[in-house]
Amino acid sequence: MRNEQTTLRTEKIETLQSQGVSVYPDRYTTSHELFEASSLEDGTPSVRVAGRIIAIRQFPKLCFITISDIQGKLQLLLTKDEVGEQAFNNFIHLFDIGDFIGAEGNMYSTRTNEKTLRIEQYALLGKALHTLPDKWHGLSNIDTRYRQRYLDLIMTEETQNRMLVRSKLVSAVRRFLEDQNFSEVETPVLQHTSSGALARPFRTYHNSLDTELNLRIAPETYLKRLIVGGFTKVFEFAKCFRNEGMSPQHLQEFTMVEGYAAYWNYEDTMALMREMILYVLKQTFNTTVITIQGQEIDFSSEWNVISFRDLILKDTGIDIDLFPDEKDLYEETKRKNIYLEHENIETLGRGNLIDLLYKKMCRPQLIKPTFLIQHPIDLSPLARANDENKAITDRFQLVVNGAEIINAYSELVDPVEQRRRLEAQAILKNSGDVEAMEMDEDYLLAMEYGMPPISGWGFGIERLLMVLTDSETIKDCVLFPLTKKM
Repeated sequence: MRNEQTTLRTEKIETLQSQGVSVYPDRYTTSHELFEASSLEDGTPSVRVAGRIIAIRQFPKLCFITISDIQGKLQLLLTKDEVGEQAFNNFIHLFDIGDFIGAEGNMYSTRTNEKTLRIEQYALLGKALHTLPDKWHGLSNIDTRYRQRYLDLIMTEETQNRMLVRSKLVSAVRRFLEDQNFSEVETPVLQHTSSGALARPFRTYHNSLDTELNLRIAPETYLKRLIVGGFTKVFEFAKCFRNEGMSPQHLQEFTMVEGYAAYWNYEDTMALMREMILYVLKQTFNTTVITIQGQEIDFSSEWNVISFRDLILKDTGIDIDLFPDEKDLYEETKRKNIYLEHENIETLGRGNLIDLLYKKMCRPQLIKPTFLIQHPIDLSPLARANDENKAITDRFQLVVNGAEIINAYSELVDPVEQRRRLEAQAILKNSGDVEAMEMDEDYLLAMEYGMPPISGWGFGIERLLMVLTDSETIKDCVLFPLTKKM
């Protein structure tokens, strides 16, 4: 799309090329990153840096230039006396905000004590054909920030910082798990069945195999196959896809970190996840105290532990143990003047109905780190039943600021019981519950070859980042969120 500014900048390119200037050179050697150069001592010679021009302050015989990248920015000083009249005028007339520039010179500090590179020579490294948004107003249109994230990264310091935090967080998680002797693995994205979670899958078609496939909703059953195969500790950074409604806490495409340890139970995993969160906070933020919704939360303090039944009873007055039938439970919610919203609420199974009740009435109240335990078995088709109460499972979720950031449990390893539960899920699916699990004969076959005790866990990187950075929406925690086509 061409406009007057684009035409003018194109003419500048032609002028530069007529002078023999390479407008888009193949490389430029730097000596320092911008954030490194900004801390160099005055007088440091032969400093070579590169970046995008984001500001120009022009005077008759000199100009100050600010260049930046994702990690930092640096002020440059260009003077006519230092580089000569032609080079000075070329910059003034042919360079624009948004262009990339390389510069070499000596470091000094201005009278306001700002670290500055005094340019001895410079080079154009890439011409921008569009003007950047006004720096004072920033990029205020939310839709534009998501659709053109590159502009958001250039203009919005908060976005820059959040995405750098994401990289540090991912690195810290991976380092922690490797230090605990977990092996990183990869499992298929294209799967015949949508197993491993209660969610609606995206469907696709494989032309060569002439078969319908699903994009995975979770890596769970394949990671457990690896435990059957002899791995004892595994984890995966897995791209997952769930064809669900959009909300500030949900993405249809997200990064799940999921792992399993043989011979562990869910209490072992609770200890591991607490240790991991504290490690990640220290590595990423250099503190265990995070401000969420204006409230300081010290994650190093003791975390609350509450059962699913007790939490719902406390917040709604409904004892879910007294309502083994989903229709009776639904009627009780209406008697309590609790109105649940779901497009297929009449066909939901008991587990998904309880989950809907919990998410509406209980989860938003959980601000400080809380381990929610003893989930109903209807809600956990792959979790191990509790030895003392077969109606609940050995499972936990970590909830912070109304968001579930970790889900974990002692795994069901009995293939006969697993088949019975999946058959019950298949009946729900055939009755219209689109989020119920499918029968997975291949996974059941793997189980029949024998599984040791296992505990597993999973969490979304974006959800964890959202909570720890106190972001308003999960879309702010992914570089390129899915948007509706223009």
